[in-house]
Amino acid sequence: MLKKRILASLAAGVVAAALAVITPAASAQAEVSAQACTFTDWVQGQWYTTGSIVRFEGNYYVAEHDNPGYSPTVSTWYWEPTSCDGGGGGGGGGTCAGATDWVAGRQYYTGNIVRYNGSYYIAEHDNPGYDPTVSTWFWEPHNCGGGGGGGGGGFVVTEAQFNQMFPGRNSFYSYQGFVEAARTIPAFATTGSDTVKKQEAAAFLANASHETGGLVYIEEINKNNDLCDESQSYGCPAGTYAYYGRGPIQLSWNFNYKAAGDYLGLDLLRNPWQVAQNSTTAWRTAIWYWMTQRGPGSMTPHDAMVNSAGFGQTIRSINGSLECDGRNPAQVQSRVSKYQQITGIIGVTPGGNLYC
Repeated sequence: MLKKRILASLAAGVVAAALAVITPAASAQAEVSAQACTFTDWVQGQWYTTGSIVRFEGNYYVAEHDNPGYSPTVSTWYWEPTSCDGGGGGGGGGTCAGATDWVAGRQYYTGNIVRYNGSYYIAEHDNPGYDPTVSTWFWEPHNCGGGGGGGGGGFVVTEAQFNQMFPGRNSFYSYQGFVEAARTIPAFATTGSDTVKKQEAAAFLANASHETGGLVYIEEINKNNDLCDESQSYGCPAGTYAYYGRGPIQLSWNFNYKAAGDYLGLDLLRNPWQVAQNSTTAWRTAIWYWMTQRGPGSMTPHDAMVNSAGFGQTIRSINGSLECDGRNPAQVQSRVSKYQQITGIIGVTPGGNLYC
């Protein structure tokens, strides 16, 4: 508590000094600009969804299509100039609907609302991305209704259910990271009936649980395996032994890092380590595989669930060459048991064809 008060006092002094060189007119103009609409300052490489509003070089732009942080002035396909006169948007404004996950070092203005570790905070004073829990001078806890937790936005799995599924999980595998990742690939757990949506989310989480020991391991334990196909034209720029498993489905091999990075707008081939450094990125790579890759199976895990092929086919697509057709029934049973547990938690039938 003493440390917090000292920090608050120091922060107050910093703000007071800063205000001394700002004219009242400039301060008023900044406040009007900040509250004119819901926006954030554009950040290169950050994922933006359609409708997000950003400020870039003093001008405002609205995202016409989802994009992985392209410059607002590069193409009108992704961004269009906007007057910022009250449109919707992707973050940081004065409403909980516009809240974004807090980002260290990003400029925030009085009234901005952010999510941090599952809770909401409102900026009491402008600040350059200070931690919301460091000082009540800059941030205060904010009630967004229903206790202010989670911010899942109607996702088929609630934060309380997620915590019940994985009581001993590594904090890296955050619920918010999962939900934010899911929102960047809209068809995931949003296709078909309510039952199908819940079954798909449950199937994904069951496989992720199996691959990571209950969402405990971020990286593969054995990092000495050579998982780089040097016959690929791009080779192994991050190093021969750099492409070991990471994330919820343990993304492995250089060609998978390359394909996932191309899809997500990230250079994972040269920097595979970022999959283990950012929760949302880790979840996004797993959802990428789920939505786009067949592996040793005949369909993607997503297609298996939305087309009623059953949970067993998701196992085949992820690790079928080692587990299915009697190769390792204990591992298959482990996945099935977790799937049945998760469907029970979210209140949906598991469906048929559970085994491969």
